[in-house]
Amino acid sequence: MELKNMVALVSRTGRHLQRYDKGSRVVVGCIPYRYKLPLNKTSFVDEDSLEVLVISAKRKCKGLLFPRGGWETDESMQEAAQRETVEEAGVVGDLAMYLGKWKGQKKESYMFGLLVKEQLEFWPEQDKRQRIWMSVKEARKECKQDWMSGALETLVKGLTTNENEANLGCGFPLGVQDNRRCNL
Repeated sequence: MELKNMVALVSRTGRHLQRYDKGSRVVVGCIPYRYKLPLNKTSFVDEDSLEVLVISAKRKCKGLLFPRGGWETDESMQEAAQRETVEEAGVVGDLAMYLGKWKGQKKESYMFGLLVKEQLEFWPEQDKRQRIWMSVKEARKECKQDWMSGALETLVKGLTTNENEANLGCGFPLGVQDNRRCNL
């Protein structure tokens, strides 16, 4: 699915296609990231060379979040994560790694790292949300929820060490894989 060509200026709404697992709504999302300077083969990646994109919350919650939303029955997990990121943050990119699953009281969240290739001028929720690029250090201060801090730390570790071999190519834990690989 080519999301860039399918971006409408309206977000999907309603819960009739939403996935649930034992009463918890299943949501997926991304931590959009970029490198401050172009990388080459000899570049060393550390957290100071990264920026992540956060968005303002639009409803009851205050503060900043990573884009995420409902995984619907008519799409793969990766498609849903990319769609939610386009709708809420207005960025398009390549899924770079699977970050993990976090279980809350009402939601089960699956998160990915998304290397941003393009920032759209217009996107569905541009009137409801602000998007802010910030350093990893600044983002840590904004991570008020376990799923946010856990996903951010997994992303940073995966991008700055060689310990991410199992996650490259969006490897999924047992029971989550949908036999598709991320675009690398």
